[in-house]
Amino acid sequence: MNLRDLALELGLSQTTVSRALNGYPEVAEATRQRVSDAARRHNYKPNTRAKALATGRAMAIGHVIPLAAQTEMVNPVFADFIAGASETYMSNGYDIVLSVTKNEDEARVYLDMAAKRMVDGVIVQSPTADDPRIALLKKVGLPFVVHGRAADLPDDYSYIDVNNKRAFQRGTEFLVDLGHARIALINGRESLGFANRRKAGFIAGLKARGLTPDPALMLSDEMTEGYGYSAMRTLLSLAHPPTAFICSSAIIAFGMRRAADEAGLRLGQDISLITYDDDLSYFKNGDDEMIFTALRSSVRTAGRCAAEMLIDLINEPDIPRQRMMEAELIVGRSTGPARPNGTIYR
Repeated sequence: MNLRDLALELGLSQTTVSRALNGYPEVAEATRQRVSDAARRHNYKPNTRAKALATGRAMAIGHVIPLAAQTEMVNPVFADFIAGASETYMSNGYDIVLSVTKNEDEARVYLDMAAKRMVDGVIVQSPTADDPRIALLKKVGLPFVVHGRAADLPDDYSYIDVNNKRAFQRGTEFLVDLGHARIALINGRESLGFANRRKAGFIAGLKARGLTPDPALMLSDEMTEGYGYSAMRTLLSLAHPPTAFICSSAIIAFGMRRAADEAGLRLGQDISLITYDDDLSYFKNGDDEMIFTALRSSVRTAGRCAAEMLIDLINEPDIPRQRMMEAELIVGRSTGPARPNGTIYR
Protein backbone atom coordinates (compact mmCIF):
# COMPACT_ATOMS: atom_id res chain seq x y z
CA MET A 1 0.00 0.00 0.00
CA ASN A 2 1.24 3.51 -0.83
CA LEU A 3 0.33 6.93 0.56
CA ARG A 4 -2.34 7.53 -2.11
CA ASP A 5 -4.13 4.23 -1.34
CA LEU A 6 -4.03 4.88 2.38
CA ALA A 7 -5.48 8.35 1.91
CA LEU A 8 -8.29 7.00 -0.30
CA GLU A 9 -9.25 4.35 2.27
CA LEU A 10 -9.42 6.97 5.03
CA GLY A 11 -11.22 9.57 2.92
CA LEU A 12 -8.49 12.12 3.66
CA SER A 13 -6.10 14.07 1.50
CA GLN A 14 -2.60 12.71 0.97
CA THR A 15 -1.25 15.87 2.61
CA THR A 16 -3.27 15.27 5.79
CA VAL A 17 -2.23 11.63 5.99
CA SER A 18 1.43 12.55 5.43
CA ARG A 19 1.31 15.27 8.06
CA ALA A 20 -0.39 12.93 10.56
CA LEU A 21 2.24 10.23 10.09
CA ASN A 22 5.16 12.62 10.17
CA GLY A 23 4.28 14.42 13.38
CA TYR A 24 3.04 17.80 12.24
CA PRO A 25 1.49 19.53 15.29
CA GLU A 26 -1.52 21.03 13.50
CA VAL A 27 -3.15 17.60 12.88
CA ALA A 28 -5.94 16.78 15.35
CA GLU A 29 -5.10 13.97 17.75
CA ALA A 30 -8.16 11.92 16.74
CA THR A 31 -7.13 12.12 13.08
CA ARG A 32 -3.54 11.25 13.92
CA GLN A 33 -4.66 8.16 15.84
CA ARG A 34 -7.00 7.07 13.04
CA VAL A 35 -4.25 7.41 10.44
CA SER A 36 -1.72 5.60 12.66
CA ASP A 37 -4.10 2.67 13.24
CA ALA A 38 -4.72 2.31 9.50
CA ALA A 39 -1.00 2.52 8.71
CA ARG A 40 -0.29 -0.18 11.28
CA ARG A 41 -2.97 -2.48 9.82
CA HIS A 42 -1.47 -2.17 6.35
CA ASN A 43 2.17 -2.14 7.52
CA TYR A 44 2.68 1.27 5.94
CA LYS A 45 5.80 3.15 7.05
CA PRO A 46 6.17 6.94 6.64
CA ASN A 47 9.22 8.38 4.94
CA THR A 48 11.92 8.92 7.57
CA ARG A 49 13.32 12.05 5.90
CA ALA A 50 9.89 13.63 5.74
CA LYS A 51 9.37 12.90 9.42
CA ALA A 52 12.75 14.43 10.24
CA LEU A 53 11.83 17.61 8.38
CA ALA A 54 8.49 17.77 10.16
CA THR A 55 9.86 17.26 13.67
CA GLY A 56 13.26 18.93 13.32
CA ARG A 57 14.91 15.70 14.42
CA ALA A 58 17.60 13.56 12.85
CA MET A 59 15.54 10.39 13.43
CA ALA A 60 18.77 8.59 14.32
CA ILE A 61 20.37 7.18 17.48
CA GLY A 62 24.13 7.13 18.01
CA HIS A 63 26.46 4.45 19.36
CA VAL A 64 30.14 5.43 19.70
CA ILE A 65 32.66 2.59 19.91
CA PRO A 66 36.28 3.51 20.82
CA LEU A 67 38.98 1.45 19.13
CA ALA A 68 40.35 0.42 22.52
CA ALA A 69 37.12 -1.54 22.97
CA GLN A 70 37.06 -2.94 19.44
CA THR A 71 36.62 -6.48 20.78
CA GLU A 72 33.11 -5.33 21.68
CA MET A 73 32.31 -5.20 17.97
CA VAL A 74 32.59 -8.99 17.65
CA ASN A 75 31.39 -9.81 21.15
CA PRO A 76 28.03 -11.65 21.05
CA VAL A 77 26.92 -9.65 24.10
CA PHE A 78 27.34 -6.39 22.19
CA ALA A 79 25.69 -7.90 19.09
CA ASP A 80 22.64 -9.03 21.07
CA PHE A 81 22.29 -5.61 22.72
CA ILE A 82 22.42 -3.84 19.33
CA ALA A 83 19.95 -6.35 17.87
CA GLY A 84 17.45 -5.64 20.65
CA ALA A 85 17.92 -1.88 20.40
CA SER A 86 17.59 -1.94 16.60
CA GLU A 87 14.18 -3.63 16.84
CA THR A 88 12.93 -0.65 18.83
CA TYR A 89 14.63 1.92 16.61
CA MET A 90 13.08 0.46 13.48
CA SER A 91 9.57 0.24 14.91
CA ASN A 92 9.80 3.93 15.86
CA GLY A 93 11.27 5.14 12.58
CA TYR A 94 14.83 5.71 13.85
CA ASP A 95 18.08 4.80 12.12
CA ILE A 96 21.25 3.79 13.97
CA VAL A 97 24.54 5.67 13.58
CA LEU A 98 27.47 3.48 14.62
CA SER A 99 30.74 5.40 14.94
CA VAL A 100 34.06 3.62 15.53
CA THR A 101 36.74 6.08 16.61
CA LYS A 102 40.14 6.36 18.26
CA ASN A 103 39.98 6.39 22.02
CA GLU A 104 41.33 9.95 22.26
CA ASP A 105 38.74 11.19 19.73
CA GLU A 106 35.67 9.81 21.49
CA ALA A 107 34.71 13.11 23.18
CA ARG A 108 35.02 14.97 19.88
CA VAL A 109 32.66 12.51 18.19
CA TYR A 110 29.99 13.16 20.82
CA LEU A 111 30.49 16.92 20.42
CA ASP A 112 30.17 16.63 16.63
CA MET A 113 27.02 14.52 16.94
CA ALA A 114 25.44 17.18 19.12
CA ALA A 115 26.66 20.23 17.17
CA LYS A 116 25.73 18.83 13.74
CA ARG A 117 22.47 17.32 15.03
CA MET A 118 23.48 14.01 13.51
CA VAL A 119 21.51 12.06 16.12
CA ASP A 120 18.70 12.72 18.56
CA GLY A 121 20.32 10.76 21.37
CA VAL A 122 23.01 8.20 22.19
CA ILE A 123 23.43 4.95 24.11
CA VAL A 124 26.55 4.85 26.31
CA GLN A 125 27.96 1.38 26.94
CA SER A 126 30.55 -0.11 29.29
CA PRO A 127 30.69 2.86 31.71
CA THR A 128 33.81 3.24 33.84
CA ALA A 129 33.70 4.10 37.54
CA ASP A 130 33.86 7.90 36.98
CA ASP A 131 32.88 7.92 33.30
CA PRO A 132 33.60 11.39 31.78
CA ARG A 133 31.09 10.81 28.96
CA ILE A 134 28.19 11.37 31.36
CA ALA A 135 29.27 14.90 32.31
CA LEU A 136 30.05 15.71 28.66
CA LEU A 137 26.64 14.61 27.38
CA LYS A 138 24.89 16.51 30.15
CA LYS A 139 26.85 19.62 29.21
CA VAL A 140 25.98 19.52 25.50
CA GLY A 141 22.36 18.57 26.21
CA LEU A 142 22.30 15.44 24.08
CA PRO A 143 19.79 12.88 25.45
CA PHE A 144 21.50 9.66 26.52
CA VAL A 145 20.90 6.38 28.30
CA VAL A 146 23.74 4.44 29.91
CA HIS A 147 23.82 0.65 29.66
CA GLY A 148 25.14 0.09 33.17
CA ARG A 149 26.12 2.60 35.86
CA ALA A 150 29.24 4.54 36.76
CA ALA A 151 30.24 3.33 40.21
CA ASP A 152 31.66 6.64 41.50
CA LEU A 153 29.06 9.09 40.14
CA PRO A 154 25.62 10.10 41.48
CA ASP A 155 22.69 8.23 39.91
CA ASP A 156 21.16 11.38 38.39
CA TYR A 157 21.11 10.26 34.76
CA SER A 158 19.13 7.75 32.69
CA TYR A 159 20.36 4.17 32.78
CA ILE A 160 19.36 0.55 32.49
CA ASP A 161 21.36 -1.90 34.55
CA VAL A 162 21.29 -5.32 36.15
CA ASN A 163 21.64 -5.69 39.92
CA ASN A 164 25.12 -7.15 39.47
CA LYS A 165 26.04 -7.11 43.13
CA ARG A 166 22.94 -9.04 44.17
CA ALA A 167 23.34 -11.52 41.30
CA PHE A 168 26.94 -12.40 42.17
CA GLN A 169 26.23 -12.55 45.88
CA ARG A 170 23.41 -14.99 45.20
CA GLY A 171 25.58 -17.09 42.88
CA THR A 172 28.43 -17.20 45.38
CA GLU A 173 26.14 -18.18 48.25
CA PHE A 174 24.69 -20.94 46.03
CA LEU A 175 28.19 -22.41 45.59
CA VAL A 176 28.99 -22.14 49.30
CA ASP A 177 25.72 -23.89 50.11
CA LEU A 178 26.86 -26.75 47.86
CA GLY A 179 29.83 -27.16 50.23
CA HIS A 180 32.50 -25.24 48.29
CA ALA A 181 34.91 -23.23 50.44
CA ARG A 182 37.53 -22.20 47.85
CA ILE A 183 35.70 -20.26 45.15
CA ALA A 184 37.30 -18.18 42.40
CA LEU A 185 35.96 -15.11 40.59
CA ILE A 186 36.92 -14.68 36.92
CA ASN A 187 35.71 -11.15 36.27
CA GLY A 188 35.72 -8.51 33.53
CA ARG A 189 37.97 -5.45 33.73
CA GLU A 190 37.36 -3.92 37.16
CA SER A 191 37.61 -0.37 35.81
CA LEU A 192 34.12 -1.03 34.44
CA GLY A 193 31.14 -0.42 36.71
CA PHE A 194 29.50 -3.83 36.27
CA ALA A 195 32.70 -5.73 37.10
CA ASN A 196 33.27 -3.59 40.17
CA ARG A 197 29.81 -4.45 41.47
CA ARG A 198 30.15 -8.13 40.65
CA LYS A 199 33.33 -8.31 42.70
CA ALA A 200 31.53 -6.59 45.58
CA GLY A 201 28.73 -9.16 45.34
CA PHE A 202 31.20 -12.05 45.28
CA ILE A 203 32.94 -10.78 48.40
CA ALA A 204 29.61 -10.14 50.13
CA GLY A 205 28.47 -13.68 49.33
CA LEU A 206 31.59 -15.21 50.87
CA LYS A 207 31.35 -13.05 53.99
CA ALA A 208 27.64 -13.80 54.39
CA ARG A 209 28.56 -17.48 54.67
CA GLY A 210 31.50 -16.87 57.03
CA LEU A 211 34.30 -17.25 54.47
CA THR A 212 37.30 -14.95 54.02
CA PRO A 213 37.91 -13.70 50.44
CA ASP A 214 41.27 -14.66 48.94
CA PRO A 215 42.68 -12.01 46.53
CA ALA A 216 44.63 -14.75 44.71
CA LEU A 217 41.32 -16.25 43.60
CA MET A 218 39.95 -13.02 42.08
CA LEU A 219 41.06 -12.38 38.49
CA SER A 220 40.00 -9.69 36.02
CA ASP A 221 40.66 -8.95 32.35
CA GLU A 222 38.99 -8.47 28.95
CA MET A 223 36.15 -10.99 28.66
CA THR A 224 37.35 -13.39 25.97
CA GLU A 225 37.42 -17.16 25.54
CA GLY A 226 41.22 -17.10 25.67
CA TYR A 227 41.17 -15.26 28.99
CA GLY A 228 38.82 -17.87 30.43
CA TYR A 229 41.10 -20.66 29.26
CA SER A 230 44.29 -19.13 30.67
CA ALA A 231 42.62 -18.08 33.93
CA MET A 232 41.33 -21.61 34.52
CA ARG A 233 44.73 -23.14 33.80
CA THR A 234 46.37 -20.72 36.23
CA LEU A 235 43.87 -21.42 39.01
CA LEU A 236 43.98 -25.20 38.54
CA SER A 237 47.79 -25.11 38.82
CA LEU A 238 47.68 -23.69 42.35
CA ALA A 239 48.83 -25.89 45.23
CA HIS A 240 45.30 -25.67 46.61
CA PRO A 241 43.08 -24.96 43.58
CA PRO A 242 39.51 -23.73 43.96
CA THR A 243 36.73 -26.28 43.65
CA ALA A 244 34.18 -23.77 42.32
CA PHE A 245 34.23 -20.79 39.97
CA ILE A 246 31.93 -17.92 39.08
CA CYS A 247 32.63 -15.93 35.91
CA SER A 248 31.31 -12.78 34.25
CA SER A 249 30.49 -14.05 30.76
CA ALA A 250 29.53 -17.18 28.86
CA ILE A 251 32.43 -16.36 26.52
CA ILE A 252 34.80 -16.75 29.47
CA ALA A 253 32.97 -19.91 30.56
CA PHE A 254 33.59 -21.64 27.22
CA GLY A 255 37.33 -21.06 27.65
CA MET A 256 37.19 -22.31 31.23
CA ARG A 257 35.37 -25.46 30.16
CA ARG A 258 38.06 -26.09 27.50
CA ALA A 259 40.79 -25.86 30.15
CA ALA A 260 38.84 -28.13 32.51
CA ASP A 261 38.39 -30.72 29.76
CA GLU A 262 42.13 -30.69 29.06
CA ALA A 263 42.78 -31.25 32.76
CA GLY A 264 40.38 -34.21 32.79
CA LEU A 265 37.92 -32.49 35.11
CA ARG A 266 34.13 -32.81 34.77
CA LEU A 267 31.97 -29.76 35.39
CA GLY A 268 29.34 -30.44 38.02
CA GLN A 269 31.23 -33.41 39.41
CA ASP A 270 34.91 -32.60 39.95
CA ILE A 271 34.45 -28.81 39.95
CA SER A 272 31.54 -26.37 39.75
CA LEU A 273 31.12 -23.35 37.49
CA ILE A 274 28.52 -20.56 37.34
CA THR A 275 28.49 -18.12 34.44
CA TYR A 276 26.76 -14.83 33.78
CA ASP A 277 25.25 -13.73 30.41
CA ASP A 278 24.39 -17.18 29.06
CA ASP A 279 21.27 -16.06 27.14
CA LEU A 280 22.97 -15.21 23.83
CA SER A 281 21.62 -15.76 20.32
CA TYR A 282 24.75 -17.45 18.96
CA PHE A 283 25.93 -19.29 22.08
CA LYS A 284 22.96 -21.22 23.38
CA ASN A 285 23.29 -22.73 26.85
CA GLY A 286 21.88 -26.11 25.84
CA ASP A 287 18.29 -26.92 24.89
CA ASP A 288 16.14 -28.97 27.26
CA GLU A 289 18.84 -29.07 29.95
CA MET A 290 21.22 -26.18 30.59
CA ILE A 291 24.94 -26.87 30.16
CA PHE A 292 25.97 -24.11 32.58
CA THR A 293 24.40 -23.01 35.82
CA ALA A 294 23.89 -19.36 35.02
CA LEU A 295 22.94 -15.93 36.26
CA ARG A 296 20.64 -14.93 33.41
CA SER A 297 19.51 -11.51 32.29
CA SER A 298 18.69 -11.08 28.60
CA VAL A 299 21.04 -8.62 26.88
CA ARG A 300 18.66 -8.41 23.92
CA THR A 301 15.86 -7.34 26.28
CA ALA A 302 18.20 -4.76 27.82
CA GLY A 303 18.87 -3.37 24.32
CA ARG A 304 15.16 -3.05 23.60
CA CYS A 305 14.48 -1.40 26.95
CA ALA A 306 17.41 1.03 26.62
CA ALA A 307 16.17 2.10 23.19
CA GLU A 308 12.61 2.58 24.49
CA MET A 309 13.91 4.65 27.40
CA LEU A 310 16.00 6.84 25.09
CA ILE A 311 13.11 7.50 22.71
CA ASP A 312 10.91 8.43 25.68
CA LEU A 313 13.69 10.72 26.89
CA ILE A 314 13.94 12.39 23.49
CA ASN A 315 10.20 13.07 23.57
CA GLU A 316 10.13 14.19 27.23
CA PRO A 317 13.69 15.15 28.29
CA ASP A 318 13.07 16.55 31.76
CA ILE A 319 12.88 13.37 33.88
CA PRO A 320 15.70 10.75 33.95
CA ARG A 321 14.57 7.20 33.21
CA GLN A 322 16.10 4.46 35.32
CA ARG A 323 15.52 0.71 35.36
CA MET A 324 17.15 -2.03 37.39
CA MET A 325 16.81 -5.61 36.13
CA GLU A 326 17.31 -8.71 38.26
CA ALA A 327 19.26 -11.77 37.09
CA GLU A 328 17.66 -15.19 37.40
CA LEU A 329 19.63 -18.17 38.72
CA ILE A 330 19.27 -21.07 36.27
CA VAL A 331 20.62 -24.40 37.55
CA GLY A 332 22.39 -26.47 34.91
CA ARG A 333 24.86 -29.36 34.72
CA SER A 334 27.98 -27.36 35.62
CA THR A 335 27.45 -27.26 39.40
CA GLY A 336 27.27 -29.94 42.05
CA PRO A 337 28.16 -30.69 45.68
CA ALA A 338 31.77 -30.27 46.76
CA ARG A 339 33.87 -33.36 47.43
CA PRO A 340 33.84 -34.33 51.12
CA ASN A 341 37.54 -33.47 51.57
CA GLY A 342 37.28 -30.14 49.73
CA THR A 343 39.65 -31.15 46.90
CA ILE A 344 39.26 -31.91 43.20
CA TYR A 345 40.15 -35.11 41.39
CA ARG A 346 42.74 -34.87 38.61
